[in-house]
Amino acid sequence: MASRISRTLVATVATAGATLGVTLANPSPASAAMTICYNTSQAPSYASIANQAATIWNNATSNLTLTANCGTNLRIYQITGGGSYAVRTSLGNGRVYIDTQQAAQYSPLRIMTHEIGHILGLPDNYNGNCAILMSGGSAGTSCTNPYPSTAEANRVTSLFAGTRSATERGADSGSTVFQDSWPAALAPVS
Repeated sequence: MASRISRTLVATVATAGATLGVTLANPSPASAAMTICYNTSQAPSYASIANQAATIWNNATSNLTLTANCGTNLRIYQITGGGSYAVRTSLGNGRVYIDTQQAAQYSPLRIMTHEIGHILGLPDNYNGNCAILMSGGSAGTSCTNPYPSTAEANRVTSLFAGTRSATERGADSGSTVFQDSWPAALAPVS
């Protein structure tokens, strides 16, 4: 009986809203994925690597979808010299710069996935452990692991679930630059 009354009440409110020209939207379920659109037009030679990195993050998280060229939450740039880095303007928004010189020495996929990790809210963790994506270049040139650890993936899922405290949300205001994840390009061997 209570459920019938509830359904009748919802239908009445929806009808009244439609009559007044008001559209009522169903709220998204908590598990709905947030879409982050990334654009590779400024890094055409790294577009396929960005797509691979997006797939890695999409598979590692439960409430996040990175999609190519549907908008500009995340812009990816190709640069030469100066090092690869990320500039997060807010959670899920910013710019990633991939240095072609570093990408010739370190795994380009690891660099891309790592820098996108900054846009998704992760800080650097210079512990030299190749199993930790956010250890960046501290794991050395032989480390090619592009996958976030379970803890890193869970942290990103948590950040996009809206479960953060006010202090954590406040930390996202303003632009944050993540540089020096990767050591300077090595000098060529003669």
